Amino acid sequence: MASGRMEFHARSIMQHANFSFVLPNDVEMAEVREPKHYERPTKSLLLLHGLTGTDTDWLFGGVAQEMAIQYNLAVFMPTTGNSFYLDKGYDGGNFCQFVGEELPDYIHKVFGYFSERDDSIIGGLSMGGYGAIHTAFAFPERFSHCIALSSALHLDAIAKQDDSATNLMSVEMLTDVFGDLTELMESDKNPKVQFAKLKKEGRKIPRLYMAIGTEDVLYNSNTDFRDFLKNENADFFFEDGPGKHNWTFWNDYLDRGLSWMLR
Repeated sequence: MASGRMEFHARSIMQHANFSFVLPNDVEMAEVREPKHYERPTKSLLLLHGLTGTDTDWLFGGVAQEMAIQYNLAVFMPTTGNSFYLDKGYDGGNFCQFVGEELPDYIHKVFGYFSERDDSIIGGLSMGGYGAIHTAFAFPERFSHCIALSSALHLDAIAKQDDSATNLMSVEMLTDVFGDLTELMESDKNPKVQFAKLKKEGRKIPRLYMAIGTEDVLYNSNTDFRDFLKNENADFFFEDGPGKHNWTFWNDYLDRGLSWMLR
């Protein structure tokens, strides 16, 4: 097992961007639950952090190393600040372009991973769950699968500037991230709008795994998106269960999501 942390100059966000990684290049089979995952080439997983997080969250709070071992995954975890992984439309502020294009391209150049769509997965928690869905829909030719845990899909509350949104992020901060809040629900920052556009154009749409704890404050917004996907006959799987907005839930359901995805 190799692990480390790198930085490179990312043009899309105009900064030296950090990312951590875990590579299953010397795994002992005695550690592995299902050796069948090593009968195929290593797949690539881009894991996104939540609000206020960094590239090390999935290493120190999460189970990135264990998932790399169990599922033969090269796992990469970037730092993007509180950007919600969205583009602002100019070099220096394009965080969707960074995680969906520039970072995977750099990883491919340096490590050789993210070479094939079928072997490329994106996932995340909370803000990163939203970011994973949005990025997968923005780059459907790059990613074949998406894992979204406790996703920050409360866009309606953000658009309406409800207390449930502004208690955590000020209106000024929300506007800086999402732009004009009165136009949010009809914009391509709304995954429902993204999905409808992909479907209308007949393009490939990544398979989606979603999970949310029944005690999570984001539960209703996640079930609303579940119902939307169901009505659209999307290729997805949704799970809920006892749990809050914490690492106990995310670690358990990342494992469950990968098991469903790679079965």
